[in-house]
Amino acid sequence: MNKDQVKGGLEQVKGEAKEQWGKLTDQPATETEGKLDKLKGKLREGYGKVKDKL
Repeated sequence: MNKDQVKGGLEQVKGEAKEQWGKLTDQPATETEGKLDKLKGKLREGYGKVKDKL
């Protein structure tokens, strides 16, 4: 496991928290930001897995 995988996982957690906060406070912009953060985290984690195989 490399640092890209770890950072990707953390970004996913951060995104999930932001998404839930946006739902709770009825702020669609914050909810969307959270979804984007989760997506960035998944991409970074995937990049880390590919990088690890090389």
